[in-house]
Amino acid sequence: MRQIGVSAYRFSVSWPRVLPAGKGAVNAAGLDFYDRLIDSLLAARIEPWLCLYHWDLPQALQDLGGWANREIVGWYADYAHLIAQRFGDRVKRFATFNEPSVFSLFGYAFGWHPPASSDRASHFKAIHHINLAHGGGVDALREHVKDALIGCVNNIQPSRAVAPTAADAAAAELLDEYWNKAFPDPQILGRYPPVLAQLIEPYQREGDMARICRPVDWLGVNHYSPIYAKAAPDSAFGFAWADAPPDVPRSSIGWQIDSDAFRDTLLEAHSRYSLPIYVTENGVGSSEKLDDSGQVLDYERIGYLKLYTNAMREAIARGVDVRGYFVWSLLDNFEWGAGYANRFGLVFVDYPTQRRVLKASAGWYRQLIDQESALAKVAV
Repeated sequence: MRQIGVSAYRFSVSWPRVLPAGKGAVNAAGLDFYDRLIDSLLAARIEPWLCLYHWDLPQALQDLGGWANREIVGWYADYAHLIAQRFGDRVKRFATFNEPSVFSLFGYAFGWHPPASSDRASHFKAIHHINLAHGGGVDALREHVKDALIGCVNNIQPSRAVAPTAADAAAAELLDEYWNKAFPDPQILGRYPPVLAQLIEPYQREGDMARICRPVDWLGVNHYSPIYAKAAPDSAFGFAWADAPPDVPRSSIGWQIDSDAFRDTLLEAHSRYSLPIYVTENGVGSSEKLDDSGQVLDYERIGYLKLYTNAMREAIARGVDVRGYFVWSLLDNFEWGAGYANRFGLVFVDYPTQRRVLKASAGWYRQLIDQESALAKVAV
């Protein structure tokens, strides 16, 4: 990171690593690991950005119902208190959740991710309990961390109809509520979007919305490409996920490339939520290996990042308050369902040896950082 010149590093704490049973006995070695990470970052003059939850739920809590069990709100709050008390003397930037729409929709509606459920009631409970946990997490951080700057990291991507039909257009509107608005709307605006508001109402209690809508300091936006929906009358949720049309520009792993959608997403998020925005994930995956000279010349990634950072500049020029940008990702890593096949890193990881090699994109990113730093000095 020092070689690349980044000034901030976003990471998540693993709940089961520090509380193996989800509550009760603390794993001291797990907390010590994060102490070493945070202290090393600060020694390198890199600001730590700590996310409390990036999908890894202790199995013991899943056995008790996971996010469908309202008691998890208290378990999460206790975990947030532990993290705030341990690291709040050195960490000031906190996110309560990373991409709650992904693990709630894919895990509790579509059945693609753990816990592989497609039960309607469980899904609506999970949405509401995640939002309640967010509010409890914000309160825990405010209690223990002086000058904390708190947000939540959301996937926000234009939801489009896969075909120009009224039924698919309606499906896209539904997906927009589930994917883009189910979490930032109640957390920031104090209300669920209209369809979800009716569906979640049976699981709400008096005072819940006040517990959810706690003051936050910034909005995290993860963005890669538009998403698509199609009508599915037999679906329990009224819509189905769809692949992008076959004629759109794509990366080598098949994800759509549409930098205009990124610009428009930033414009809409700024207008809707009126918060400073941090782009907390943006990048492109590829299947890569070292060439004969021991390098990775990832020109596709450089082209993508040029397009998207230029789109971000367009949004800023039109008044969007973007305060920072994080590439996904620093290192090649385990990419959930794709395993180790898709590499998103600026740094190549030779998995058998763990050797790190800066890709061409890391050099390009260093130049971008230097350029932006020079512009900032001129502006000052």
